[in-house]
Amino acid sequence: MRIVGRVIAMLWAGLMASMAGAAVAAMSMKRQIVPSAAPDADEVVLAAIFEPIAFESTAKAFRGGRVELWYGGGLIDLRKATLDPAGARLDVRAVFGGCQVLVPESWEVTTAIRGIGGAGDGRAKIDRALDAPHLTVEGVAFFGGLGVTTTIPAEAERSVREAVARRQHNGHGGPGMPVMETEPVTTV
Repeated sequence: MRIVGRVIAMLWAGLMASMAGAAVAAMSMKRQIVPSAAPDADEVVLAAIFEPIAFESTAKAFRGGRVELWYGGGLIDLRKATLDPAGARLDVRAVFGGCQVLVPESWEVTTAIRGIGGAGDGRAKIDRALDAPHLTVEGVAFFGGLGVTTTIPAEAERSVREAVARRQHNGHGGPGMPVMETEPVTTV
């Protein structure tokens, strides 16, 4: 019994050390990453590092970009974007963070997240057209990840928008954290 207790204590200590190391790395990343998140940009760099994010794309040829989720998360709404004919790719790094990616029902989405965590497409399994727009989500997760859906409960979306607005009001917002326009939300 003592051995089991020691093993559990060592695992717990290792997890705590990992969390502390990841937090230090996140602070470093926060200083290094320069978000570029214009709503009409075809390529974006989005960052939710110790803060929330709410991004809505209206791109006419969205090709994807990079998403950093370190102890933060929120919404990435691509429902108003048009994908580049060659498709789009989001490279994600989720460390104790995650987000919801909203896409049109007609899009084909492939996810490949490695690590402790992951990504999942929560939409109904339907046959999509062979030439359907295709979004690939790849990356790594360490106790984090993301979900792909077409809708989100209105209260959840409102909560994220309010959190982002509070951060911006307090002077913590930046180009990586645009507040989405307020409009009716499709609820489930």
